[in-house]
Amino acid sequence: MTNFGYTLMTEQSGPRELVGYARQAEERGFDFLQISDHYSPWLTEQGHAPYAWSVLGAVAQATERVGLMTYVTCPTMRYHPAVVAQKAATVALLSEGRFTLGLGSGENLNEHVVGRGWPALETRQEMLTEAIEVIRALFDGDLVTYRGEFFDVDSARLWDLPEETVRIAVACAGERAVEAFAPFGDDLIAVEPNGDLVTAWNAQPDASRIGGGSRGAQGGARAIGQIPICWDPSEEAAIERAHREFKWFGGGWDVNADLPTTAGFSSASQFVRPEDVASSIPCGPDLDRIVEAVAKFWEAGFTDVGLVQVGDEGQQRFLDEAAEPLLERLRAAAPA
Repeated sequence: MTNFGYTLMTEQSGPRELVGYARQAEERGFDFLQISDHYSPWLTEQGHAPYAWSVLGAVAQATERVGLMTYVTCPTMRYHPAVVAQKAATVALLSEGRFTLGLGSGENLNEHVVGRGWPALETRQEMLTEAIEVIRALFDGDLVTYRGEFFDVDSARLWDLPEETVRIAVACAGERAVEAFAPFGDDLIAVEPNGDLVTAWNAQPDASRIGGGSRGAQGGARAIGQIPICWDPSEEAAIERAHREFKWFGGGWDVNADLPTTAGFSSASQFVRPEDVASSIPCGPDLDRIVEAVAKFWEAGFTDVGLVQVGDEGQQRFLDEAAEPLLERLRAAAPA
């Protein structure tokens, strides 16, 4: 059974609006909520970047059923992994076990702000592996002293831990990343419907604290994807909004991870046309077109797919008019 999520985009909405959308998304029937963890929006036109973890605490109290997860947090630059472990444990308690910690190697846009530079990809992946080791050690509840290549922890303990260990999902853009992170993570995160990544993840040995043994269907690993959509009764208005706020999307991970500022994203996407955006993001009122785009994820073996409704201005109307019939069509089309 495929689970369908709603994405709380901190880049395009303020904190109070996000909490309201979260409550309504649960009421409309979404299975889980993803939240982005950014210090800056990609484009100035998006206009927001509240602190995701404060929003998560409020959302945990405003909802009762839906799963929660970061999509994704970088635990290596802006945050020390010991602090991420504490935040994740606290949100898991507040949400009564509904939280999954989604981690990734980060983007220059958000991580350069603390003045530590921006390491090469190989170094970032090594840092992430070490950070996950620190987080898992703290999740065990013991007193931790750790001396690593990138991080030190001095006599740290998490004093408030949930009964069940927080699941860790790790973002991977290629099979090299899968090989590096699958032994340390429980679940896979990927933004493209790449079945090879799912197969490679499930084939890796599971050295994490949850599950054990090999993955696959019996191991219980989730493969969690995400897809932008821009629903609107007017296709023209949807395309205009998607172009204004999401024209950066087509740059690809190799480009997007290294750009440091909104000005950089604006320059990199200045020649992207509205029709280019419309060809990669389902725009307009056609729910069947959205279902067709989402289907690529479950066909690739993904268990969970989060929807990103582009733009704050269309958010309320999407939740009021399109969310429930869209979920109905998605669940009718997805394999049981």
